Amino acid sequence: MVENAVHIENEKVRKALFELSDPEIPVLSIMDMGIIRGVEINGDKINIKLTPTYSGCPAMDTIATDIKLALDNLGFITDVDLVLSPAWSTDWITERGRQKLEEYGIAAPLEESMDKRALLHGERLVKCTRCGSTNTKMISQFGSTACKALFQCDDCLEPFDYFKCLK
Repeated sequence: MVENAVHIENEKVRKALFELSDPEIPVLSIMDMGIIRGVEINGDKINIKLTPTYSGCPAMDTIATDIKLALDNLGFITDVDLVLSPAWSTDWITERGRQKLEEYGIAAPLEESMDKRALLHGERLVKCTRCGSTNTKMISQFGSTACKALFQCDDCLEPFDYFKCLK
């Protein structure tokens, strides 16, 4: 996992970006998702580089608007640029973000080879977010969004989403 490498010297800007939620996973900030790839501040102008979780992500317009409104309210003239390369990876989700996913009931992405073993070969590697058991099985390749799979725990019988590993 790679922690979000974006350094933001302006504490108000940093705080504002950490307070903006991902519209599809409201417990995660856009910073915890790792989709903010750059912040350039030049006087009262600010440019934000934003990378979508995948190229067709329907939340990007909403996120860009939320960023612009939040930073404009701080007195900045804000531009948000979509950056497609390098492509977003689940490695960019912060450790704090992974913990929040689990607390919210979404299993955090596994490492790539383990993800494939769980999704393609049915190996019981994904931990239940309720009881912690790995006695789980995939119910559907797709959960509440395309980037998640639906799992069920065979111990506590609870269904839960698993955030697929994306590289």
